[in-house]
Amino acid sequence: MPDVDDIDHQVLRLLREDGRRTFSEMAERVGLSVAAVKRRVDRLRDLGVITGFTVQIDYAKLGWGIEAFTELRYPGTTPVSEIVRTATDVAEVQEVFTIAGDPDALIHVRVRDLGHLQQVIDRLRRAGDVTGTKTLLVLGTWTRDALAPRSGWSQGIPLARSRREK
Repeated sequence: MPDVDDIDHQVLRLLREDGRRTFSEMAERVGLSVAAVKRRVDRLRDLGVITGFTVQIDYAKLGWGIEAFTELRYPGTTPVSEIVRTATDVAEVQEVFTIAGDPDALIHVRVRDLGHLQQVIDRLRRAGDVTGTKTLLVLGTWTRDALAPRSGWSQGIPLARSRREK
C-alpha cells in the first residue's frame, strides 16, 4: 500500500470535490506551498493513487433522468466474461458489478423514461443465458467520500506538516 499521509488525503478530497481546483487554491487550503502541493499530486499520480481526472454530468439535463439497478441471474456454469458481455452489449448500461451470491450481477442503467427502461430490461432478458432479473428504481443518490477515514482527518482536526514543506 502506498505511503499516503493526512495531507495527501486532504489534497485528494479537494480534488475529488473539484478536479479542476488549482494548485494555488489547494496549497492555501492545506497550508503548503504551491510547489509542495504539485509534488504531492505528481507523486500520487506516479503511485497510481490518482488514476485520472473526470467531470460530473447531470444526465437528467441530457434526457437520461431515470436510473435503475437491475439484478441479473444466470445458470451456475455461466462464465463471468459472458455475464459482463451480456450487460456491456447494452448501451444504456453504465456499470456492471459481478458479485458473489444471488444475484450473479448488478448493473446500473440510465434511461430516458420508464418505457425505455422496460425495453432495456427486455433486451437483457433475451441476451445470453439470463434466467431472471429484478429491477430497482433509483429515487435519490448519496455518495460517501471514497477516501478511507484517517485519524484526526475526518474530524477536521488541524494536522501537523513537515518543516521542509512549509
